[in-house]
Amino acid sequence: MTAPFPTLDSFRAVLAAQPGPDATAGAAAAARNGQLTKPPGSLGRLEELAIWLAGWQGREKPQASAPQVVIFAGNHGIAARGVSAFPPEVTVQMVANFRHGGAAINQLCRAYGASMTVHALDLDRPTADFTESPAMTEAEVVAALTTGWHAVDPKADLLVTGEMGIGNTTSAAAIAAALLGGAPEDWVGRGTGVDDHGLARKADAVRAGLATHAAVLSDPLQVLRCLGGREIAAMAGAIARARAERIAVVLDGFICCAAALVLDRAQPGALDHCIAGHVSAEAGHGRLLSALGKEPLLNLGLRLGEGSGAALALGVVQGAVACHSGMVTFAEAGVSGG
Repeated sequence: MTAPFPTLDSFRAVLAAQPGPDATAGAAAAARNGQLTKPPGSLGRLEELAIWLAGWQGREKPQASAPQVVIFAGNHGIAARGVSAFPPEVTVQMVANFRHGGAAINQLCRAYGASMTVHALDLDRPTADFTESPAMTEAEVVAALTTGWHAVDPKADLLVTGEMGIGNTTSAAAIAAALLGGAPEDWVGRGTGVDDHGLARKADAVRAGLATHAAVLSDPLQVLRCLGGREIAAMAGAIARARAERIAVVLDGFICCAAALVLDRAQPGALDHCIAGHVSAEAGHGRLLSALGKEPLLNLGLRLGEGSGAALALGVVQGAVACHSGMVTFAEAGVSGG
């Protein structure tokens, strides 16, 4: 299947034409929820999750038995400015670790029955240093979006997108600052564990990137091209494809949400099929979630990336589905209703 967007403008058109949830299925799920053997509202947010998922899946009883986790890896030219505690070689090494099953995300996928694929995007060719020039050409960002689009399994019933890329918290901070405003210091965090000098270098890099690309900051897709990375663009492409297939998405941390922010600002409502899996310890993530209007399911102080927080939240979604789709109604159980 060929991705339907050879240019950024055609990708913009795809976002504008995306489907919405099935209102009939959502109403049926809500009606069923009101008849289950429990006091109304007693399962709290789990009830909302199940009804929301039913609408996107187009069925009264939603499913969460075939989740997919997709990891994208990319290297960043900005890393040469000392914005990470680790060298760029770690990206390649961690891709090998993912593929051999040794990372945290591999264990979480096993725990929640998720399939997992890893996509390395031109790791031998980092993006350009965005303080000096656009990180990617239009052809490069479209290629990354296309990789993400093709990575999604249409048979999945939930999607998690994760990432690996030394320097990508700086890129994510630049995207957030460009699209939401505020000082660079509001958005940069310690990422992999940089010291105070590293944190200052990150803020300086973001400030320089915003100045270099000031002319395009009103266009979210150009912000992605000029300040983003291949793995960030690929996550955006995957989230968009999930919407086309009406697959619900569990968003991960700061970098994933920066990719999602691009879609949200390019097309209002583009993230209606997404929930926030968690709020991470990265400084700007909570502020970013607030801007997206997403309330996280978990708050466990995670800051690993890889899709790990969202994968952990799969268990919450699966619990919501198990209760809604597995419980019986008062009539079926022969129990007197309230």
